[in-house]
Amino acid sequence: MGVAGELYIGGVAVGRGYLNRPELTAERFMDNPFAPGRLYRTGDLARWLPDGAIEYLGRNDFQVKIRGLRIELGEIEAQLQDCAGVREAVVVARSDAAGGQRLVAYLTAQAEAAAGLLEPATLRQALARRLADYMIPSAFVLLEALPLSANGKLDRKALPAPDEAALAARPYEEPQGEAEQVLAQVWQELLGVERVGRHDHFFELGGHSLLAVQVVSRLRQVLQVELALRELFEQPLLKDLALRVGAGRDTQLGAIEPIDRSQPVPLSWAQQRLWFLDQLDHAASVAYHLPAGLRLQGELDKKALAAALDRVVARHESLRTTFVLADGQPLQHIAPADCGFTLVQQDLSELSGHERAFAVERMALEESRALFDLAQGPLIRGRLLVLGEQEHVLLITQHHIISDAWSIATLIREVSTLYRAFSQGESDPLPPLAVHYADYAAWQRAWLQGAELQRQLDFWQAHLEGAPTLLELPTDRARPAVQSYAGGNESLTLPESLVSALRALGKQQGTTLFMTLLAGWSLLLSRLSGQDEVVIGTPVANRQRSEVEGMIGFFVNTLALRVCRSSR
Repeated sequence: MGVAGELYIGGVAVGRGYLNRPELTAERFMDNPFAPGRLYRTGDLARWLPDGAIEYLGRNDFQVKIRGLRIELGEIEAQLQDCAGVREAVVVARSDAAGGQRLVAYLTAQAEAAAGLLEPATLRQALARRLADYMIPSAFVLLEALPLSANGKLDRKALPAPDEAALAARPYEEPQGEAEQVLAQVWQELLGVERVGRHDHFFELGGHSLLAVQVVSRLRQVLQVELALRELFEQPLLKDLALRVGAGRDTQLGAIEPIDRSQPVPLSWAQQRLWFLDQLDHAASVAYHLPAGLRLQGELDKKALAAALDRVVARHESLRTTFVLADGQPLQHIAPADCGFTLVQQDLSELSGHERAFAVERMALEESRALFDLAQGPLIRGRLLVLGEQEHVLLITQHHIISDAWSIATLIREVSTLYRAFSQGESDPLPPLAVHYADYAAWQRAWLQGAELQRQLDFWQAHLEGAPTLLELPTDRARPAVQSYAGGNESLTLPESLVSALRALGKQQGTTLFMTLLAGWSLLLSRLSGQDEVVIGTPVANRQRSEVEGMIGFFVNTLALRVCRSSR
């Protein structure tokens, strides 16, 4: 009730499909899991209202999700058409060089519109007064006319890729000095643009927080300079950030190098944390499973898929790593490259529509909850569910100790690339990895010791000294003696007006939306518990070294954020 979803239509009035177009029929129709017959996918978004009515919300074709934010393209198009000089406007989401997506606007001009009105900088400035930052396109393409299909409708697939002029937000001036030139090169590579000037704005060019982490990583590698992430947010102009780079402190971290595999391989600090928790309560380690499901439609080459999965396991040492005790210390044990991927196949094609749907759900749950043995492995497994000749579901589950969310995206990307090559009889197109997770673990151990380890210990001891050990919430049940980890998920949708107000507050205070929401969440917990201080465990992730960006492994930490309620 009240949650947006896609509208499906069933009943005797639903047609049989598209004449002589089996692919489109398979895409738009499905077996009805609730009653005999089939359902038609309308592509319309709707939701149930309390009075039983269905409210139409728009088309899902024109709603996209970029970096976790749901964006209604029609809303941006409407605001663009209200801009001076714009006759027609259409906005699409296109893939960028970093593998993400960026918003691109396509415009046609009014008959006598002044040229300056349709400059990217002018349009961005106009939209900034009406839309949230994340809804402002990173590129503007001016066309004489929008491309149309044979039946006179807009042909979105025929819209051209944005060129350098479309991405340019500010007048170009060549970067000056080493810091500006290196920064420009790094931005070009990460943002997928051909040219970056000294007056360009990182976020206007399509940058975001994940790419900002990579910028810091690249600077550390190229210039041996340690730059705080917040400095990129504070100084997003290239010339201003270059001044911060010049004043940054030198880092002596050194490169990550391959280690001698004949010597004992230590765990990374993150791995040791999860290993300890598994030893403490093995049954609770289900909380650290990473399940993923891929629906595969069309003809499937099962041999090519199996070969692709085997190759990914051979390529990434972390996927064939287990954890053993030697002289009381946990060590990484890396299996040979030819150990293969454990893939179980089950045929569900004989089941009826609703029985098949329930079976998929049940097996996905079983896969996600089946415990791993960290010492025996494997710590990644798969199950291929055959739903029909043209439809399969691939379930892959990993233990968090060898993988993370970034790694799942890497896994899917590499399996797709390898499958495409192997199914066409081609060889492995992926370049070999220079270093592996074991090399990173050894590097981290060598770095985080002595003075650096003491510096970080001193910080956290001071940060948490006197902090409350427990959050006393007025729950309706007593806290269990043993934690069960049988939690649930609750979701809510904030009104757009509230989200805009939160973003405006964050911009005023110089904080991200995450920081703004964290402050509100902390205040709520403080009021409910009656405590003036709360400690919130916050997962932090993503690669801070360029050498590990293409690596599957565990690069996640949990920070204890101590939030004190102001007396004001």
